[in-house]
Amino acid sequence: MAAEKQKCMIIGASPILDGRVFQEFDPKDYFVICADGGYETALKLGLVPDLVVGDFDSAQKRPPASLRTLVLPVEKDVTDTMFAALKGLAKGLRDFVLLGCLGGPRFDHSLASIETLLYLRDHGAWGFLADERTKVFLLREEKLRITKLKGATVSVFPYGCPTCTVSYTGLQYPLTRGSLTVGGLLMGVSNSIVSDDAEIKVHSGTALVAVYQP
Repeated sequence: MAAEKQKCMIIGASPILDGRVFQEFDPKDYFVICADGGYETALKLGLVPDLVVGDFDSAQKRPPASLRTLVLPVEKDVTDTMFAALKGLAKGLRDFVLLGCLGGPRFDHSLASIETLLYLRDHGAWGFLADERTKVFLLREEKLRITKLKGATVSVFPYGCPTCTVSYTGLQYPLTRGSLTVGGLLMGVSNSIVSDDAEIKVHSGTALVAVYQP
């Protein structure tokens, strides 16, 4: 009997242009939950999810009866992505990657996905957003090591707090215990990775880190 999977992959309805991101994150290593229209992405790429959840307001095709599916009401207090995260947490999973949950035509859904990351952090789990070129992390008094991404762009913002204290190494503009403040003039936007081994450390507060690879 195969070992039970310890990590959770949530596939949302935002477009995934090709399957490259699944080369980095192999669905076979994850308990895969499709949130609403994320099922269509899985279908196009030949992926079979372990669970499908959603109100299917953004889906053109509903899952077949052979797939485990939870149909949600359209009028509810959480997004389909957040509900998928709740199901992963209830299963005891604490390591999440959210694909197809960033970008797309709905900017508010991207913000809601970041809120989902914050909920995961507040409930003892770790998660991040990813697509073909971008990864988004929430760091709370911890470090993020970035390897083999020389030339990528990094932006850092305080999130859910008025200020965060951070240090950077391996970036074009290093920083030692600098304070990033909401609405402040020290903005952590568009830094560049200049080393094969870079690090962002959050000394206090919570930081949102976006890594973009051209």
